[in-house]
Order: sequence, then C-alpha cells, then structure tokens
Amino acid sequence: MTFQHPSFGNIADDRVIIFDTTLRDGEQSPGFSMNLEEKLRMAHALSALGVDVIEAGFPVASEGDFESVRRIAEDVRGSVICGLARSGGKRDIESCGEALKKAERPRIHNFISTSPLHMKYKLRMEPETVLEIIASGNQKARQYTDDVEWSAEDGSRTDPDFLCRCVEMAIRNGANTINIPDTVGFATPEEMRAIFTMLRERVPGADQVIFSAHNHNDLGLGVANTLASVEGGARQIECTINGIGERAGNAALEEIVMALRTRHDQYGKVTGIETTKLLGMSRMLATITGFDVQPNKAIVGRNAFAHESGIHQDGILKNAATYEIMTPESVGWNKTSLVMGKHSGRAAFRDKLAQLGYPPLEDDALNAAFARFKDLADSKKVVFDDDIRALVDDESRDHDRVHLISLELASGTKQKSQAKLEISVDGAIQYAAVSGNGPVDAAFRAIGEAFPHTAELALFSVANVTEGTDAQARTTVRLQENGKLVDGQGADADTVVSAVRAYIHALNKLLTKRERKEPEALS
Repeated sequence: MTFQHPSFGNIADDRVIIFDTTLRDGEQSPGFSMNLEEKLRMAHALSALGVDVIEAGFPVASEGDFESVRRIAEDVRGSVICGLARSGGKRDIESCGEALKKAERPRIHNFISTSPLHMKYKLRMEPETVLEIIASGNQKARQYTDDVEWSAEDGSRTDPDFLCRCVEMAIRNGANTINIPDTVGFATPEEMRAIFTMLRERVPGADQVIFSAHNHNDLGLGVANTLASVEGGARQIECTINGIGERAGNAALEEIVMALRTRHDQYGKVTGIETTKLLGMSRMLATITGFDVQPNKAIVGRNAFAHESGIHQDGILKNAATYEIMTPESVGWNKTSLVMGKHSGRAAFRDKLAQLGYPPLEDDALNAAFARFKDLADSKKVVFDDDIRALVDDESRDHDRVHLISLELASGTKQKSQAKLEISVDGAIQYAAVSGNGPVDAAFRAIGEAFPHTAELALFSVANVTEGTDAQARTTVRLQENGKLVDGQGADADTVVSAVRAYIHALNKLLTKRERKEPEALS
C-alpha cells in the first residue's frame, strides 16, 4: 500500500515521516535562542541526518525569524522546509509564503486552537468562527504551496465531535497533513492512540491525508504518546533534537527513531534517519544552545552505554546483548576515541573533524582550532574526540559580536585576584583591568566593565570534558535579563578561561534574543 503526497510522492505504508521542529518549537523555549548562522548550521545538519521536514521558524514573529526561514529555504536542500503561521493571523500566511519562495519543497503549517478552554479564554471565539478560519486559512495557504499542514492546537483536549468537524474542514479546504498535538502534555498513550483511530474512522477524506503527532513532555509521556499515536495511524512524527522545547520540552527525535528501529517487531515502521549521526547532532545542538545533555539521557547521554555495576560489566564482557539493546556505534558512539596527539598534523586534524561530522571549516577557523589543538596536545598526555569537539565548537562562533582576545590573571592566598581582559566588540577592541573576590569573579567583572550590560549571573557550573587532572573544563554560564534566560558554554584547559568563554557565549546569545519579539495576539 502506498500514499501519494505532494512533496514525497508515493509513501510506503511502513514509512514514518520525521518532522523536526528544533528550530521553531525548540528554539523558542527559554534560553535556547540561536542566531541566523547557528540556525543555518543546524538546518544543514538536520537535512544530512535525513529529517524529512524541517520547521524553520515562525516568519511573522520578527524580522530575524523571517530572514532565518528565508535563508534556510534558499540554502538547504533535501528536506521539505516548513514555516509556521496562525490560520487567522493578519499577515502570517503571506509572510510564510514570501519566506519560502526559494524552497525546493515548501510547506506552510497553519494552526488554530480547538479546545473549549482555548476557544473561550485565548481566542474568545465561538466554534463556528473557528471553523470559518480553518477553511479560509487553508485555502490561503494553498495559494502559495500544494503542501499544507493544519494543526488543532490543544487537540488532545478538544471535544471529539468538534475535532472531527475541524479536521474535515481542513481537509476539504486543502490541507494534506493533519496534526493533532498534545500541546500541554496532558494526554496518556491510550488517549492519543484512540484520537487518531477515531479520526481515521470517522472523518471523510481521512484516507487522503497524513496524520501527524506532536506531543509535549509535561508528564514525561512525550515519546510514549508519540509511539501510541503511530499505533493509532499517525504517519508523521513532530519532534526535536534532545527533546528541547517549551516547558518540559517535546518528544525527543533520537528516542523515537531508535525506539522504532529497535522495536521494529512491535511497530513495523521505518524512518529515513541516518542513526549514526544522532550523537553528533545532539552534541552540536548542546554546543549551540549552551545546554548540556543530562548524563542519563536515553541514546545520547554519556551514561547511555556506560556500565558500572559489576554484574552488568560481567554480562557485557560475555555478551553485549545482555545489557545493551542497541550498539553504541548505531547512534554514533565510537569504541575508540584516542587517536590524536602533539605530533598530529593539520591534515590529520582536518580528517578527524570530518570523521566527527563537522563540515569543512574556513581557513581562519581551521587555523584557530588547530592552534588550540596543538596547545592542548602539548599540555595533555592524550587528546580525546570529546576534547577536539569542545575546542572546535568553541572556535566555531565566527558570527558572534563579542570575542575574547586575551585574559591575564593574578590570584593567590595572599593577594586579591586581578583580571586583565581584552575583548573585541563589533570589531572594536575593549580593555579592562579589575579586581574581584577570586579569579572568576574578577574575570566576570572585567567583562562587565569592557562591555557594560544589565544581565545578572543566574548559574555557574563547571564540569570536565574528559577524565584526569589535565582535562579541559567545560563551563556553563546562565545569564538573566528582563525575564530572558540564556545559557553559554566554554571549554579550555584553564578553568577560568573556560568560564570567560562561556560568559561571552551567553552574552552573544542574549544580544540575539534582544532582537526577537513575539507576534501580535490573534485577532
């Protein structure tokens, strides 16, 4: 059995479409803002990962969002590029259509709330008015593209009869993908399975569209609800890398994909994801956003394939299948990562970056990363893959407005800590020399003098990238300003330098976040 779709043609019955919304739903959550170049880097990586649909942003939200969607649509090939729009927004759909003009395969995703709670208090609309907007919104979207998706916001809490009417209206007026989100993470797997089963049985034309699941993780059920939705007939899965998203996040792409692959006997579905790239994708996002993956995170956490229990270790040594249901290599972990040292040359370094999944670096970026690698190799006995990832990611922020040039520190038990700092701000060199209560405090105060700002330090955390006293430090700094939260990361063999890099990374993200604004309320 096959299904005809305007963007994908014939879709085999066992094929599940992966719709990634890391750059839209994920990026709008507190602290996760990305600039244009970071979004482009992510979009290219998502396409290489095998993602079928990339939701690139909400074009009407701001000039920055519009430009991000436009550039991704122009530059990224292989995946459908999607923009989000409110069904009844004054300019939403036109803005989407304009931003997606140069996309190889464009999609407009329009939505409106359908639950009694949302219609009464959020929209302040009667059900019949909502139905009219569904009709007009999808008709308008079809003027720009044949690939139109419609979502019933808060669909899991919508009256079943009214939900059927809404879905029928969307199909009749041009939508060929129907998304039923559990917007607030309230539903259970049994309920999500039942919703999709009901819609496929009751709605005229249901056999001519793709049903999609979009589940939030407020009760920790995002992945379970998604898999249950697949059992109920959903053929598209909306998810994010590392499960990022508003509040407790979205269903995690890597967990869903590996569940479908590992338990093919249960679900009988396949995706087009290149699973060996999952770990690299996860770490790229963590570096860009400044949010580390928790150690016990399924699939991509550093403890996902670690075994400390003696009983477990004994079993693994005898047969890995005793405690591992998938191989580490299947998701991108390497058995051996100790391959580089102080005698390694530029060509070997470039090859190593390619093995780790990095795109070719510009000469300046490569030279800077290689110079830091040589310095690190001189000070460490061994250099691991994670060491290389950390220093390359730290050097890859070419489009930041603020850059660290130099830092000198004086500290000890018999003197007050002193920091001398040199940074570049929009190309202009700024200096500061400040004392503080310890070297980190002095360095952070120096940043504040060289680049005055009102952000407050909300979190400061240090962890090691690899093992040993000569390990690089990976530092996370969280800044808060007017309710906005951003996290920055830095890595260096010197802990204070690592902290300064993290602080500056967070400042750059804050500058990006200042430029964002929310769209006007639906009227």
